[in-house]
Amino acid sequence: MEEILAALRAAGEETRLRILALFRSGELTVTELVTILRQSQPRVSRHLKLLCEAGLLERHREGTWIFYRLAEQGGPGRLARSILEFVPHSDQLLQHDQERLAEIKRERTERASEYFRENAANWDKIRSLYVPEEDVESLLLELTADMEIKTLLDVGTGTGRMLEVFAPRIRKGIGIDLSREMLSIARVNLEKAGVTNCQVRHGDMYDLALPDETIDLVMFHQVLHFADDPLSALKETSRLLKKGGRAIIVDFAPHTLEFLREEHAHRRLGFSDREINGWCKQVGLMCDNMIPLKGSELDVSIWVARKN
Repeated sequence: MEEILAALRAAGEETRLRILALFRSGELTVTELVTILRQSQPRVSRHLKLLCEAGLLERHREGTWIFYRLAEQGGPGRLARSILEFVPHSDQLLQHDQERLAEIKRERTERASEYFRENAANWDKIRSLYVPEEDVESLLLELTADMEIKTLLDVGTGTGRMLEVFAPRIRKGIGIDLSREMLSIARVNLEKAGVTNCQVRHGDMYDLALPDETIDLVMFHQVLHFADDPLSALKETSRLLKKGGRAIIVDFAPHTLEFLREEHAHRRLGFSDREINGWCKQVGLMCDNMIPLKGSELDVSIWVARKN
C-alpha cells in the first residue's frame, strides 16, 4: 500500500506529471528535459530523483550521460503507464512540451543524417574499426545455418552488406534505411554483386510498414546504438516476426568512448546483456544466446532472440 501511495504522491505535481508524459516516446536525458521544460537543471534533477525513488522512472548511466525511462517492472512501473492513459495530452502546456520534444528529435535525426551523408562512401570501413567484419559475418551465417530463411529484414541496412552476405541463403531480402545516400550505395553494391533476390527501401525502424508475422529473420547489425528508442524498434520487430522467427542484434558491449557520440552520431555507448534481455522479454522475444567478441578497442556482442 505504501509503495503505491508514494508513487501517487510523486506523480501528483505538475512538473513531474509533465515529465512522465514525455516518457511516452522513450528515453531522455536531463539536458533534453531541461530544454523541453524550460526549468533549471537542479530543479529538473530533483524531480527526476523523486520519480526514481518512487519507482515510476529508472535511470541508466552510460559514460557521462544518464538516461531516464519509465520503470519496466513493479507496481509503480505499471502505475506510471496507467497514469499516462489519463493524462490530458491535448492540454496546451503538454502540447508545447511535445513540440519541443519533437524539435529535439528532429535535431538528432538531422545530425545523424548529416553524419551518414558525409560517411556513406566509407561506411563499411568505419564499421570495421573494432572487430573484423569477416569474423562477425562468418559467425552470423553459422548461427543461422539451421534456419530456412524465406524472408530476411535488415534494419538500418547501410551499404547493404548483410543482404549481400545472406543472399545465397535466403529467398528474399529487404533492407530498410533512413539515409537515401546509404540506399544509393546499397543498390550499387547489390547490383555489382549480382544479387537479384534482395531490395532496399527508405523506411523507419519504428514503423516498418510491413505485414504482421511475415519475416523469418530480422537483423540489427550495428544499428541500435543510433536509435533514440531501442525498445520501440524491438517491439516493431516482434510484430513482424513469424512464430519461431529470430532477431539477431549485433552491437557494442558497454564502453566509455564518448567521442563516438560527437564524431560518429552514436546515441548509446553499447548495451549490456541485461538490458537487451529485458527489452526482448517485454516485446515477446526470448534471448537464446549471447556471444561476446573481443575487439582491440571495443567489444562486440551478438544476441539471438526468438519469437515464441
